[in-house]
Amino acid sequence: MGINSTEVSYGFGQMGSGYLDDTGALTPPTGKVIVAITIIDNAKFTTLTADTAQGNDAAFIGTANQVNGNGPNSEAIAAADLFAKGITLYGRWTACTLASGTVVVYYGE
Repeated sequence: MGINSTEVSYGFGQMGSGYLDDTGALTPPTGKVIVAITIIDNAKFTTLTADTAQGNDAAFIGTANQVNGNGPNSEAIAAADLFAKGITLYGRWTACTLASGTVVVYYGE
């Protein structure tokens, strides 16, 4: 028997998705954030904007400088960093832009 939990839906991307295969900026619908990114074809990010609404207690990787909440020696994603197809990144982001590749993003609250 399944559990119908909105908490799971909000946290694991069951609130919609988006597809990005060009260099345009993708932003989630109003009131939502990107909670997972699946790499469909090898991808490089120009921008991956971490959600900072929760402060430094919950920090997520991105292309901006990392904060204390990311942990010691955590580095920002560089434009040259290649993410291989088939992997999924989890976190909370407010926008992403690709330099190359194809991704599917999943939304949550």
